[in-house]
Amino acid sequence: MSQLKIIIGNKRYSSWSLRGWLAVKHTGLPFEEIMLQLDTPSFYREIEKYSKARKVPTLVDGDITVWDSAAIIDYCARLAPAKFWWPEDKAAYAFARSIFGEMHSGFMEIRTHMPMNLNGQWRELTFSAALQKELDRVEQLFTECRENYGTDGDFLFGGFSAADMMFAPLVTRLDTYGVPLGDTAREYVDAVLAYPALQAWAKEGKQETDIVDIDQLPENIKSLG
Repeated sequence: MSQLKIIIGNKRYSSWSLRGWLAVKHTGLPFEEIMLQLDTPSFYREIEKYSKARKVPTLVDGDITVWDSAAIIDYCARLAPAKFWWPEDKAAYAFARSIFGEMHSGFMEIRTHMPMNLNGQWRELTFSAALQKELDRVEQLFTECRENYGTDGDFLFGGFSAADMMFAPLVTRLDTYGVPLGDTAREYVDAVLAYPALQAWAKEGKQETDIVDIDQLPENIKSLG
């Protein structure tokens, strides 16, 4: 079996990279990690060696290339089918797949106004109505999952799953920007932040000194959205 290779962006900022990296990590298989500096000329030169889409994350498995976070998660599930990826219960599976897709294609206000930044911390912010609507939806999803499907573990569907991989970067945003949450959602956020793989990623991300200007908000910002 060829060793897996995942190409990622800066750990401090790259939310999509985190999703793919968590999936590869979850397989338990050995893999090589290649980090490219985002938003630089060298990034585009280097990423073309691995992906015509010129985006991270990109997973390379021998002569196979996978270049989308959701696709990487599904591919890794095939590499390590004994691991927990999706709940078996039909209703839980339907919910998990639906929220996975909702995160993959939605929450544009959060993505636009709350960039992932593991080295920043903002508190007592005010949020626009559009942004607050999405934050409320996130809390609703977390609470419903935990109450209906997550009673046998700390995560959305009990054990750490594909759904948690997809939401992990958003979880870091909730922490970075001090978003108030109810008890159930807060407990889930704390569980994800304490997950060993995420802690390992965050530790390295916080040690990075490179700045990606587009994802770096002013320290004195008071409102978002």
